[in-house]
Amino acid sequence: MSTTEAPQHTSSVRSSGPAAPVPGTAAATTGLTVLRVVLGITFLLHGWQKFSEWTVAGTAASFGEMGIPMAEISAPVAAALELVGGLLLVLGLGTRVVGTLLALEMLGALVLVHLAGGFFVAEGGIELVLLLAAASLLYALAGAGRWSVDALIAARRRRAA
Repeated sequence: MSTTEAPQHTSSVRSSGPAAPVPGTAAATTGLTVLRVVLGITFLLHGWQKFSEWTVAGTAASFGEMGIPMAEISAPVAAALELVGGLLLVLGLGTRVVGTLLALEMLGALVLVHLAGGFFVAEGGIELVLLLAAASLLYALAGAGRWSVDALIAARRRRAA
């Protein structure tokens, strides 16, 4: 480099694309909240469907036909987990535990039922349950975020300590 050329520094060059949200920022908090609420509503409605539209007995019969072990027990457990777990996700209460349980449920559905169907949901594949499992795992690992009952409880505990 000659003495008349200015040194080029690439560290200060900014990308032309949008920056990724930084954890704890308003964008990350909003994203976590929106996904948590949509995921919760999705599970809540699937649980409600198992109770009201299909009935627990009908769901158990369907589970049995799909080869799900102990269908008479697993059907009401799955329905209750989805209904109550979905509501808890919407509220952001017990999120890590609920996320773990729902991720495990979806992993079971993936392996026991949907894997043979390939990827796409239209053929009975893993597409939806994989997405639900991954989103549930996010909340099992990351928690509910700032806008949640879990965060309110944690803040109260910090103030009390």
